[in-house]
Amino acid sequence: MPRRTATLLASTLMLIALLCAGVLIPVPYSEMSPGPTVNTLGDHNGEPVLQISGRKTYPTSGNLNMTTVRVTGPDYNMNLFEAVYGWLDPSSAVVPHKTLYPEGQTAEQADQQNAEEFTQSQESAKVAALKQLHIPVATQTVVGAVVKGKPADGVLHAGDVIKAVDGNEVRQTGDVAKFVTRHKPGEKVVFTLIPAKDAAAAEKQGKRPEGPLKQVAITTAADGGRAVVGIQAQADHTFPFTIDVKLADVGGPSAGLMFALGIVDKLTPGGNLTGGRFVAGTGTIDDQGKVGPIGGISMKTIGARDKGAEFFLTPKENCAAAAKDTPSGLRLVKVGTIGDAVQALEKIRKNDLAGLPSCSPAGR
Repeated sequence: MPRRTATLLASTLMLIALLCAGVLIPVPYSEMSPGPTVNTLGDHNGEPVLQISGRKTYPTSGNLNMTTVRVTGPDYNMNLFEAVYGWLDPSSAVVPHKTLYPEGQTAEQADQQNAEEFTQSQESAKVAALKQLHIPVATQTVVGAVVKGKPADGVLHAGDVIKAVDGNEVRQTGDVAKFVTRHKPGEKVVFTLIPAKDAAAAEKQGKRPEGPLKQVAITTAADGGRAVVGIQAQADHTFPFTIDVKLADVGGPSAGLMFALGIVDKLTPGGNLTGGRFVAGTGTIDDQGKVGPIGGISMKTIGARDKGAEFFLTPKENCAAAAKDTPSGLRLVKVGTIGDAVQALEKIRKNDLAGLPSCSPAGR
């Protein structure tokens, strides 16, 4: 065989081998891309995203769109070609698999975590919105979860309202651990509580749970030298009217800010926070209205602009990353609280754009 032919054949075989390797060999990466955006003021799949009953609501206009990111699943094995294509595509991002999914996390565990975070974001959005509107919200500390095999297993139950520990009034969730850890392992701690069944019945009527009270004594166990009973305490809220979020197939906590703003808009007399403009955004929110950072910010700004957004409410911690590659025609608006966001929307409504707080690559 002539040398040239042999060289060509060897090169062809090498290329085929490389192509096969690129297709068959998995790489430890995942891909992120822009996901759907949904107007919290509008309908989704034929029904309003935000449904409020028991309180007068007001007409709204424009858009307050929450944004999402599509990601490959925890069990998806990306190959080398897909990774390279993703790196070259400006509308997607290829990141280490462990950045999105902790080692050993299954698809079911990831789905459950996302669902729990989404539910919690809705609760915090409601609380933050009503506090912004100065509408009272009753808050109490409840048993969020009981650890199997620990002293509280079978004695305390998820949903029990904790009123006191050893006679000390529980004013916030952190008080429970503080009072329990005053004990030495093996000592008894006394919980004064409202059973979950009674609490649920009161909340169903829109009332704050008040009784009847029950006392339960539990012998503490040791955990790292500290006394524990094996529960997770969390805040629970009783709302003066019903607020439902009707949005399926979405997970994670990042829609909290936009849900809260949608609620504020619908409950504000003469509301119309956007002035008819198309505003999108993202950000977690806590019960006090603080806006927190999220992942995949560049994917969300791309998705928002593709749908026609003019302004994007951006958590201040995400500003630097978002400003590095802002889609043309989209203005980033920096926010740190729900109050910041409401003030920004007022400026947008009045077309006072010079006064809008903006994002810069340096994060200033």
